[in-house]
Amino acid sequence: MSSSYLSLLQTLVGFDTTSRHSNLALIRWVEQYLQAYGLSSQLTLNDDGSKANLFARIGRPDLPVLLLSGHTDVVPVDGQAWTSPPFTLTDKGDGRWYGRGACDMKGFIACVLAHVPEWVRLAGEGRLQQGIGIALSYDEEVGCLGVPRLIDALLKEQVPLAGCIIGEPTSMRPVVAHKGIAHYHCHVQGRAAHSSLTPQGVNAIEYAARLITHVRRLADTEASFGHHQPLYDVPFTTLQTGTISGGTANNIVPKDCEFTFECRWLPGDDPQRFVDSVRDYADNLLLEMRQVAPEADISIASRVYCPAFEATPDSEVLQYVEKLCACQGGDGVAYTTEAGVFHAAGIPCVVLGPGSIEQAHRPDEFIEESQLLACFDWLARLTAELCRVQGGD
Repeated sequence: MSSSYLSLLQTLVGFDTTSRHSNLALIRWVEQYLQAYGLSSQLTLNDDGSKANLFARIGRPDLPVLLLSGHTDVVPVDGQAWTSPPFTLTDKGDGRWYGRGACDMKGFIACVLAHVPEWVRLAGEGRLQQGIGIALSYDEEVGCLGVPRLIDALLKEQVPLAGCIIGEPTSMRPVVAHKGIAHYHCHVQGRAAHSSLTPQGVNAIEYAARLITHVRRLADTEASFGHHQPLYDVPFTTLQTGTISGGTANNIVPKDCEFTFECRWLPGDDPQRFVDSVRDYADNLLLEMRQVAPEADISIASRVYCPAFEATPDSEVLQYVEKLCACQGGDGVAYTTEAGVFHAAGIPCVVLGPGSIEQAHRPDEFIEESQLLACFDWLARLTAELCRVQGGD
């Protein structure tokens, strides 16, 4: 059975599920795969019906469900120098399997799907003492946009949830905490003028630069004097400006400038205090700008918000992971996963999956076959725990 995850991974990588595209072809394929084993799937669609989450349950309906969750979307390959076709799983003979999403995170999904025949058999024999849920989401890579609808549907239907394992690439080491992430879009509107008459204009780029400098000061203050948590590789809350655009010509005072800034905060922190500080500073700048141009304006809008995450102490899912990984606790990371959204909904989580985060989003993304085997074997040991069979089956 263990070799089946490779054929499954080959199929999954073959679907171009870049976030800007639909994931429905992959979801429909998984739906049919599960249907072949007698399982029905529940889909939750986005507003225009072009994307879907999937949930399927194995085991008696009265059993609490342990979710095994993964996102189906991948990041773009545009501008990256790949040495093999990105949407074809490629074996280069070095113990690695190359393809977009092989690591992040279709490798985990393939291992989960490879166990479905065994889980269905055990459920049919009445041996599963806890339900298993397969949860696949859309648009994780662009801000965890899909999974809230999946969670809302599960809660609305009162599916009893024991916890969730999110299979992001962690090299099969448990991640028990991660930072939250938020993106904010700022639009500075000034007044255009000929550059020979600069006092008659309001330079939107220059005022945006002052706001960006304020964001930088907030970041530097946090790094020097803010709360530090040694569990994380970057042990403090961070802020940075990611994109900027503005202006039309060198001899025109720019009327408009737009930029985005990001905050990644530690669990227990609140990003709103940074946004409030930026807004307060923007209000002061507006007083200056409107002395020349009453129509001047500065707007700040939230574009992405993914909560921070800390594992629930003594939760059942954490006990499973600690026992099967022979560890206590786990790592904290600066990147963000859907665990924050599950956790905010009251669902205990752990992040654990095959592959290294260092390979995610890069050209020639790969997953080591040893990591796939480790994940498949780990899920087999988890299955034994869910059957309460000591030492396996």
